[in-house]
Amino acid sequence: MCLASRLSTQANLGNMHNYKIMMSMVIGNICLVQIQAIVASLIVALFAIGVNAAINGTFSIEHSVMVVAASMFTATTSCFVLDIILTMVILVAKRYGFNPDNLATPLAASIGDLVSLSLLSAIASVLYQNLETKIWINYIVISVYIIVLPLWLLVVLRNKFTRHILKSGWVPVISALFISGLGGLVLDAAVDDHRGFVVFQPIINGIGGNLVSVQASRMATKLHQTTELGIMPTFSRIFEWPHRALFKGVPYAKTARILIAMSIPGQTVFIFVADAIHKSASTLDAAFVFTYLTANIIQITLLLYVAHIIIHAMWRWKIDPDNSSIPYLTALGDLSGSSLLLVAFIFLDSIGRPYDPQD
Repeated sequence: MCLASRLSTQANLGNMHNYKIMMSMVIGNICLVQIQAIVASLIVALFAIGVNAAINGTFSIEHSVMVVAASMFTATTSCFVLDIILTMVILVAKRYGFNPDNLATPLAASIGDLVSLSLLSAIASVLYQNLETKIWINYIVISVYIIVLPLWLLVVLRNKFTRHILKSGWVPVISALFISGLGGLVLDAAVDDHRGFVVFQPIINGIGGNLVSVQASRMATKLHQTTELGIMPTFSRIFEWPHRALFKGVPYAKTARILIAMSIPGQTVFIFVADAIHKSASTLDAAFVFTYLTANIIQITLLLYVAHIIIHAMWRWKIDPDNSSIPYLTALGDLSGSSLLLVAFIFLDSIGRPYDPQD
């Protein structure tokens, strides 16, 4: 999504009309994302292995190597596929007069998880089936990425559009990984005590992260168009009253209102569809729908307001929000979505109206 936000901003600023410059931007950004995917997937895999060993008290070198290989293969492949698709979407959008902020970022957010999960399922399945007889495949996969990593580094360091991002873009990515990891711990704690939690957790997390990413991309573009990095715009401050930031006041408030309003019917449709698929029939009652939507509104309102603060604070301190804001916001979306959904399930249990798909 950071690539989508960066390229959308450059397209809106008119910096992608020259073919040579455009190709330099695209190639540099794709190589940068490959580097981040390799490093981030390794960190996530090691984190998962460590948590599993600490909780269950077991460790298997064969399974650990397989997890690292599957994580790297999935991350790099899905990122490459998505980057190509998003680049084409941005170029087509500008060609026909559409704002790529409204297309590329939500597309990245919506299909990113689908592509990643599909690839992870397929890749991990193949590696696991051959774990006992062909474990060397895992070592080859890891070795290939270790070999190509310096090549991607060389390309990015020679690219003027991505050189500075490679040096400064690691803190948001790594921080976001650990924030999302906390959301995973919430999921792990809730899944055994609350049936159906896993049915709705991807929905509230996914939609919340998607919507705040759209707002973040649009806000970053607006700042780039109206002022210089480090200089605050005249129409907004870092800390605005919530009603000004979200409903009426700053220029982004209109988009925030629309996104909050969109989340209600969107979430409603998805929870009924998810419930029907899971149960083969609709089992939701008014208490669940009202409680879930309340949690959703709190989450998206909180995320949009935090986005306003984070993006303007980054801008004030000369940190490009296109490179740094979305990882934090999507990770906070995972953590807040899982936490609020857990609170909603606990509340439903307390009033005697639990969601139980096995009823």
